[in-house]
Amino acid sequence: MKLICESDNLDDYLLELNEVNYSNPIIKRKADELFNLNQTEIEKAKVAFEFVRDEISHSLDFQSKRVTCNASEVLDFKEGICYAKSHLLASLLRSQLIPTGFCYQRLMLSDTPEKGYCIHALNAIFFKSLNKWIRVDARGNKKGIDAQFSIKEEKLAFPINEELDEKDYPVIYAKPHPKTVAVLKKHTNALEMCKNHLPESL
Repeated sequence: MKLICESDNLDDYLLELNEVNYSNPIIKRKADELFNLNQTEIEKAKVAFEFVRDEISHSLDFQSKRVTCNASEVLDFKEGICYAKSHLLASLLRSQLIPTGFCYQRLMLSDTPEKGYCIHALNAIFFKSLNKWIRVDARGNKKGIDAQFSIKEEKLAFPINEELDEKDYPVIYAKPHPKTVAVLKKHTNALEMCKNHLPESL
């Protein structure tokens, strides 16, 4: 799939936002722990990706009701759904001046279309040394999900079944999509939110 940048200006993918608050002290401390001057941009991206994937719990996997949104919240509580985890990964990488955007997929909520659909969030990272964008999915691995960091081929969490009306959105957004932010801001029970209130399309 050919990815399409929402903005032609790479600086837009470095912006600090409410959800991507990398000046927050807790983000700065974690960045100091994860990164050093000897790392390449690819090494930094891999370290950040694996930290968010493995050390930040996905709310559904651990049946937690807590809803987090801003990157600092996600890091502080060490949990969030895919939308929130994508905010944290973007925050960590943007703090290192590595352009990072937001991508989305439309997935079935369960095993059949009748049970509904939801929007799933992941990230795209621009590597200046490769002059290309790479998508990664830090939602967290479990049985049946094996997302990995790879600059050669995508190794995402979920394959798309277009015949069942699932969809890969090609746009790399500079900001988290308003629909995903709105649902996090509106709800206080992550389990109920994920079951009944996630947006079905962008």
